[in-house]
Amino acid sequence: MRPTQAPIGLLLAQTAKTVGRAFDDALAAAGGSLPEWLILLGLTRGGHDSQSDLAATVGVQGPTLTHHLNGLEKAGLVTRTRLPDNRRVHQVALTEAGRAKFHRLRQAAMAYDARLRQGLVEDELDMLRSLLGRLAANVEKDGREG
Repeated sequence: MRPTQAPIGLLLAQTAKTVGRAFDDALAAAGGSLPEWLILLGLTRGGHDSQSDLAATVGVQGPTLTHHLNGLEKAGLVTRTRLPDNRRVHQVALTEAGRAKFHRLRQAAMAYDARLRQGLVEDELDMLRSLLGRLAANVEKDGREG
């Protein structure tokens, strides 16, 4: 029996790819990238005692974050200092140039979000948030039967 409509998972994956690609393009037009944005956002929000805390917040593995931080540090956007009481732990901080880039990317992200929301009313956005949360919860059950 052939389905008459595409599966929700397929539509969601295709939409996520399209929306993600457009967000990447918006950040690139502002001189940044998604990894840079996530790291700068995480640092701006604060609450990270170490590089490993930041990696967890950004949602990447330590070596991936280190790679991105190397580039950000080379560009003068962040500094990394070792903690005196534990030389294995790096503390990461934004520089003035990093804060400026964060604000530039934030403007691009806000403009993108406004574009994405175009034609949707707040009730629809609330419903979308709820539905997306429920879909995520359905698959976050670690494969256990519901």
